[in-house]
Amino acid sequence: MKIFDKYILKSFLQPFLATFFVVLFVLVMQALWLAFDEIAGKGIDIFFILKFLGYLALILTPTALPIGILLSSIMALGTLAENYEFAAIKSAGISLKRVIRPLVILVILLSGLNFVFLNNIYPWATLKQKNLYLNMKKKKPALALVPGAFNTEIPGFSIKFDEKYGEEENLLKNVQIADLSAGKGKIKVITAEKGTISTEEGSKYLTLTLENGNYYEEHVINGMMPSERAKMPASKATFKTYTINIDISSFSDDNSMDDEVVKEHHGMLSIVQLDSISKKNKIEYDNYTQTRANIFYDAVNAKKLHKYPDSIANRKLKPEILENFNLRNKSTVLNESIQLLNRTIDRNKYQIKSFKDQRKILNLYDFEFSYRISFSLACLVLFFIGAPLGSIIRKGGFGLPMIMAITIFVIYFFISQLGRNLSEESAISALLGSWLSTLILLPFGILLTRRATKGMGIFNIDAIFNKAQKIFNKLTIQRKNIN
Repeated sequence: MKIFDKYILKSFLQPFLATFFVVLFVLVMQALWLAFDEIAGKGIDIFFILKFLGYLALILTPTALPIGILLSSIMALGTLAENYEFAAIKSAGISLKRVIRPLVILVILLSGLNFVFLNNIYPWATLKQKNLYLNMKKKKPALALVPGAFNTEIPGFSIKFDEKYGEEENLLKNVQIADLSAGKGKIKVITAEKGTISTEEGSKYLTLTLENGNYYEEHVINGMMPSERAKMPASKATFKTYTINIDISSFSDDNSMDDEVVKEHHGMLSIVQLDSISKKNKIEYDNYTQTRANIFYDAVNAKKLHKYPDSIANRKLKPEILENFNLRNKSTVLNESIQLLNRTIDRNKYQIKSFKDQRKILNLYDFEFSYRISFSLACLVLFFIGAPLGSIIRKGGFGLPMIMAITIFVIYFFISQLGRNLSEESAISALLGSWLSTLILLPFGILLTRRATKGMGIFNIDAIFNKAQKIFNKLTIQRKNIN
């Protein structure tokens, strides 16, 4: 390797290592801050908290890597240009392509490393982190409840409240509880102004004492349609004190922190596993949709429509069907038809939601499969944006390069999330959604590289002013000719 190549690589690697670990630290702290309310003060051993941080670091490493490459490429080339080293290199007849050649090879290797990381270490770390986080919340469910959100970690209950206070943070304000333990949906709802959580040492029950509230319960039967449930009776009452005992025997202790309950999340699988499960789920989805279509076909008696195509002519009935009945029977026919139609509409709405939910899951697997590849190549794309940008702006250090790198990556991340959401809703294909950010930023990388190679700025201000001057002169001449 030539001395020149070693110098260029050194100029890149020094800021890269610094920026990579700084960015990784910031991302880990941000993720920890989001989970802080559910981890801090739980009596969890420091060993498990450090494990949790370690898993977070491994999960966020593939995200920190392209940010580090983008920022260090701007800083390295910007420093060379700012110190007039780039001008000396050009005067020696060395082009920009030759300067960044060793960096391109290094970034290609880093992109390959990022892909290996995403396909092997990232799924394993996601598996461990999500299950450890779940077990942490299970350890003390009374303190795992989060204000302002529907807490569903406790089986059979959905609990929401506005504020958690007190020395032990076991006092709740404006509590709303949906008892789902009967398996019939949200048919029992309890609201209260205040609530107190208490759990005795070694007890398998969590006691929730409510004050000054209301109780509402619907009396329904399994299998009822929404329109039929609306006609069923309900009961309501007010109370000063109401006590609920919740079974928390399924929650774990310190010895089961490493239990793996969730194993088939799309982020926990390698590319081969994602492809295999996606194909399997697509077959099951096709079979499910076909089965539901057959059930609907039978439910509306569609077969009978083909058996008697000429029933009116044979029985000499009037073309207007209702004209064949008296007034009382007309009312009966219309009421039964309306009820049948409403049941069919309700059934279709439920099935449409079920189809959409299953389709979203399939789209997530397909998106994750392609995104692992596209995100690995993002290192290369962002490098070809950062390197020419650094040579154009001629600024090193952490100032302007940091601002530009964050702006560019935020744009990349926003487009990625947009593609993810669109593909999840089947608005676009999962393949296009996963590659959307890369496809949009790639032309900018090519444009910046070409302009930097030719020694041009980001924008040619003179050319813009010249065109504007020509247009103005042309309009002036036309106006004089009209006058």
